[in-house]
Amino acid sequence: MQYQGDPWVLLMTMPRIVAESYRRLLAESGVVTVIRTPFQWVMSSPVIEIETGGYMGDVGLYVPQVQAQEASDILEVGSEERTTERGQ
Repeated sequence: MQYQGDPWVLLMTMPRIVAESYRRLLAESGVVTVIRTPFQWVMSSPVIEIETGGYMGDVGLYVPQVQAQEASDILEVGSEERTTERGQ
């Protein structure tokens, strides 16, 4: 999918609150993200929008194609760490 002239890849579809959490995790590692709601592309999500009940249904979490592997690796490692923590 093209967004602002660059190819972007859908990582996954999920409830917005979960996608916002993943966005922060990816941003900490320097991965650029964008969320696609049924209404628009969202580059940044002001807290006020979430607090006032902005769209909270399922959204697509996208990353630039050049960062897709890095993003997948980060989310995979995060998932493995959470699984290990629960098993201890």
